[in-house]
Amino acid sequence: MSTNKPRIVVLGAGYAGMMTTKQLTKKLSPDEAEIVLVNKHNYHYQTTWLHEVAAGTINTNQARVMISDVIDPNRVRLVYDSVVKVNKDEQKVKLENSELTYDYLVIALGFETNTFGIKGMKENAFFIQDIDSSRQIFEHIEYQFAKYNNEESPNEDSLSILVGGGGFTGIEFAGELAEKVPKLCRKYDIDPNLPKIINVEAAPSILPGFDEELVAYAKKSLEDRGVEFREGAKIAECKEDAFVVNEGEEIKAGTIVWTGGVTGNSILKKSGFELTKGKVTVEDTLLAPGEDNIFILGDCAWVMDKEARRPYPPTAQSAMQHAGTCSSNIKALLRNEPLEEFVFDNKGTVASLGKSDAMGTVFEDKKLYGKTAASMKKVIDNRWLLLLGGPKLILKKGKFRPF
Repeated sequence: MSTNKPRIVVLGAGYAGMMTTKQLTKKLSPDEAEIVLVNKHNYHYQTTWLHEVAAGTINTNQARVMISDVIDPNRVRLVYDSVVKVNKDEQKVKLENSELTYDYLVIALGFETNTFGIKGMKENAFFIQDIDSSRQIFEHIEYQFAKYNNEESPNEDSLSILVGGGGFTGIEFAGELAEKVPKLCRKYDIDPNLPKIINVEAAPSILPGFDEELVAYAKKSLEDRGVEFREGAKIAECKEDAFVVNEGEEIKAGTIVWTGGVTGNSILKKSGFELTKGKVTVEDTLLAPGEDNIFILGDCAWVMDKEARRPYPPTAQSAMQHAGTCSSNIKALLRNEPLEEFVFDNKGTVASLGKSDAMGTVFEDKKLYGKTAASMKKVIDNRWLLLLGGPKLILKKGKFRPF
């Protein structure tokens, strides 16, 4: 179907891409522009829930939303395909099975795992990257428990789980494992003292960037439930059954999961964008440098905090806020109006430590702990669903799990 209307192409249906698409449908009339959303799958998944899928505390269907349930296919053309490359000179996006031209482009393709070149990590560790990789992690963990009592000479190390990286994802994953491992022990009649959950972090402390009191609370909460921490332990190599740390010490396990770093999507490099540590440092308007019709959002972008002189943290909260600025600026370009600058509204950060425990800050500096923080975490999760699909989506997917 050919149209003379300007075409806006959004690449990626993560937090930034979905919300930008949703906002564009509200801010623009159908006559003003054609909107196309490109995504590999026909579903959006909650990136911030993937660690729960990986630990088996929620199932895959709970963590995903069908795109056509929240984005009207009559208003937005939905293309389910993989992006190969962006050709900026010709204003085309090459997909695996087709090609799209664009007048305005939004790149919100999300993150890829960064192993920082650690020997053997790519080959031997699992990554919490998407729905499929996360489901695979739990299937592998459960398989280790299921086969343990059926082996002639069972290896206790096979029940242990190594989590590489003590950042946000690694700690939230360890919290979910602390919930799930005792249940797996009961299910497969295994002594609960045998499996170990070991978090390995190169820095002197887990959760860099968090307040010391909050870090101490998180550590104690997890240690009380059996999680072991190895801080100041730089991983030199990842073997099939072990991390090699510091001076050659091996920490053995049957499941190894790397959560220690992410980078922007590799499509950025293939498409000729200038990168800093895998991401594009965008203008205050979220436009790519030197471009007047390409916006880069979410985990693909560094958005600078002028006052602090460093990028804002690349969180789901940021990505959702990018969408508001980006959609407003596309509307402004279409109507020849001035562009607005992105201003981050920090609503705080809460890290889950399992079903009924969490810690973090809200409204910048108010600290929350325990069940209060866990309740706030659910409110944050439900707020995204409300913004995306209204009360109906909250009732279908929302977190109302009792403590």
